[in-house]
Amino acid sequence: MAERFLGEACPPELQDAGERMSVDELRARQLAQLQTTVRAAYENVPHYKAALDGVGFAPDDLRELSDLSRLPFTAKKDLRDNYPFGMFAVPRSEVVRVHASSGTTGRPTVVGYTRGDIDRWADLIARSIRAAGGRAGDVCHVAYGYGLFTGGLGAHYGAERLGCTVVPVSGGMTERQVDLIRDFGAEIVMVTPSYFLSILDEMETRGLDPRDTSLRIGIFGAEPWTEQMRLEVEERTGMHAVDIYGLSEVMGPGVAQECVETKDGLHIWEDHFYPEIIDPVTGEVLPDGSEGELVFTTLTKEAFPVLRYRTRDLTRLLPGTARPGMRRMEKITGRTDDMMIVRGVNVFPTQIEEQLLLVEGLTPHYLCVLTRPNRLDELTVQVEAAPGLLDHAPAARELSHRIKTHIGITATVEVLPPHALERSLGKAKRINDRRKML
Repeated sequence: MAERFLGEACPPELQDAGERMSVDELRARQLAQLQTTVRAAYENVPHYKAALDGVGFAPDDLRELSDLSRLPFTAKKDLRDNYPFGMFAVPRSEVVRVHASSGTTGRPTVVGYTRGDIDRWADLIARSIRAAGGRAGDVCHVAYGYGLFTGGLGAHYGAERLGCTVVPVSGGMTERQVDLIRDFGAEIVMVTPSYFLSILDEMETRGLDPRDTSLRIGIFGAEPWTEQMRLEVEERTGMHAVDIYGLSEVMGPGVAQECVETKDGLHIWEDHFYPEIIDPVTGEVLPDGSEGELVFTTLTKEAFPVLRYRTRDLTRLLPGTARPGMRRMEKITGRTDDMMIVRGVNVFPTQIEEQLLLVEGLTPHYLCVLTRPNRLDELTVQVEAAPGLLDHAPAARELSHRIKTHIGITATVEVLPPHALERSLGKAKRINDRRKML
């Protein structure tokens, strides 16, 4: 990697007070904030009053952090059942903004923000960009979608709060993305990793070398991506590729951030969000280091506090490194609701991606197609060839062999010409489950 792209630790004088807290200071603050949040939710949100009364838990029963495990979980269904504003803990007149999910599988989930919520969100995104290596004065190209999706506006407000020059491009118009990155001298890009690959493809199609741009930091989120994809992006661009995590139901992007000096998982901003790992089947709280489903309780949200929200994301909690007081979460390996079960074997798209990126001549553009002929599951992996690959058969055989050897399932591999698969402008679609149609 070129010298100008080497990561440097964020000096302590640039870190805010929350980042510098000791573990003991953090735990004391978490307990006080948690007690305030639970009481506000109980007194102002009918759903939470009914849920806590249903398990015989009163706000005064919360005396230590471990008492949180006695509270019931919040699921996406609860948010949809209280559509649109039933989960708000403040009068609607105090809500200065709403965001919402797409609602493609039902009613959208609607979240609200007070002025204070917006300010804290901007602070946390600014903290995240700084942890990724961004500094005031950098040109930040925001290619997350704007609108009801939290990505674009969340990144925008945070980059402005840090003091960046923000280019609010949103998604789409890939040729224009390339022009603006080049012409405006973007140093930071905030975008989904799958769409950034499309931007890189466009650069290379036009004969531009991504390593010749001014880009030095990519902050990628909104979908799982692998260490192999990080290595590919960094090799093609000479920039740092770091992960950002968030979800609308908890706040949006900026719940956790990978630090550029370590790139060893995402530090959770625990002064605002309390994490737990649970067994996704039993709901039992698991010790740090165990893999399971990530659960979050907000500690400082005013308009839309959430208690023990089941994210469906799979990861594990580890001790802090670049920010020693705050725990890390490993990169998301998958979601309980995007797991494929193929003849009894649990498979995540990221496992397929991990293997295909090790096969020369294949690109990260792929789709897992599930069918059930003769009542037996079959998986076909459609993956695009790199430009110049003339004989597809050896690459198809190698990927099929790797999937069988390392994942334990048989898969048919179809190597397609470049640009054969539909490009995503936001979150990439990785699974086409046709079994439901049969």
